[in-house]
Amino acid sequence: MSQIDQLDQALPYEAIPYVQMPEDYQLRLGEVLADAYAQHGPIFRAAFFDMQDIVYMVGPEANRFVMVSNRQKFSNYVGWGTIFSVVDMFGRGLLSMDGAEHDQQRKVMNPAFTVSYMDRYLPLMNRVIREQVATWTERPEVNIYDEARKLTFAVAAEALTSLKAGHEVDRFRELYMSLLEAPATITTQEEFLEHLKRTNYEIAQLLEPKIEERRQHPGDDVFSLLVNARDAQGNAMSNEQIIAHVNILLIAGHETSTSLSAWLLYLLNQHPDYTQRILVEQEQILGQKADPGLDDVKRMKVLENALSEAERMYAPVPNGPRGVTEDFVFNGYRVPAGSFLFYSIIGSHMLPNIFKDPTKFDPDRFAAPREEHKKNPYALVGFGGGPRICIGINFAQVEIKAMVSHILRNYKLELVPDQHIAQMYGVTGQPQNGIYMHVSKQ
Repeated sequence: MSQIDQLDQALPYEAIPYVQMPEDYQLRLGEVLADAYAQHGPIFRAAFFDMQDIVYMVGPEANRFVMVSNRQKFSNYVGWGTIFSVVDMFGRGLLSMDGAEHDQQRKVMNPAFTVSYMDRYLPLMNRVIREQVATWTERPEVNIYDEARKLTFAVAAEALTSLKAGHEVDRFRELYMSLLEAPATITTQEEFLEHLKRTNYEIAQLLEPKIEERRQHPGDDVFSLLVNARDAQGNAMSNEQIIAHVNILLIAGHETSTSLSAWLLYLLNQHPDYTQRILVEQEQILGQKADPGLDDVKRMKVLENALSEAERMYAPVPNGPRGVTEDFVFNGYRVPAGSFLFYSIIGSHMLPNIFKDPTKFDPDRFAAPREEHKKNPYALVGFGGGPRICIGINFAQVEIKAMVSHILRNYKLELVPDQHIAQMYGVTGQPQNGIYMHVSKQ
């Protein structure tokens, strides 16, 4: 059947089932979307925040449709820029670019994110991990989510842009956090826009001298690649474009790692038998070595499966936003250009026909012979998939494995009692009230 015939015969947009979200949907998003999938199939409509009508597409085939086979029909710029105001906050970085522009800019950055390039970052990662985690024992209890954010931001800032550890990195983190979480004193849209303008101006004032420094003295980090890149006509990127890319790299480069590492530590705390299996693997791989090398990290398969399970259960980003740029048909329904759409990451991760007992922590689902994610390509999509899979996936996975390896081998973590621990989903996910632990040396 031709595409025109499909469009003519499809049910109209208004026929797509509409799901009424429960009041607490942000705390039960995976369960709510999996239930909607069971009732209505892989496409339905619902609200999210103050947007009352967004198309949700759930499941491996939906993910493949949006990210791979029909990706030209969808816009990241409209999705991230309109639904979540990412462009207003951070500029037009890689995340919110489309088509040839995205492909060309990504090609510039790709060399700094290959697996082999992680060898350059790992010594820095190990140093920051060692220094930051050592401070956790100095306090009666720590919120490991907040501490993971400080650690992962420091790694991203030093590794990707060579910002100086200490005051400089701390100031950048404060500025970026004030963009993500505006001060409570802001009550109007005008005040919010003025806050964005003022904060971005200060970020630019801090980064522009570093851009000039890289022009004079190129390095081998991604910042230098951006500064010294040239298009087909020999033109360099503007400072504004470089800063937008750096903004997105620093935000995306620590946000997912923060959430995943905190939840992984929590899950392992709750499952000591599996933690013991990780420690046996660590002993076999590292022996008396203090810090892992890249080949060591690659061999940590028991730990890697636990990381995949944390990604599945507590996906750092719940939904991938897209703007629809061309009419399409999916599962018999016609979705017109101009619609807003989510391919649902957390919904897909909670489907019991894909992942057996999806609410259960079971890292062995990723090990042979089960390999549930491989039997259904595009089932595990915490880092996206297809040509636009997260450029920092290698960076995040190496960093988190190095961090958890160090913590499990050197520290004892005890969960502070009487906490209500739950994931709260907005644009990204984070523990609603944090995750507090007592940390002591082994």
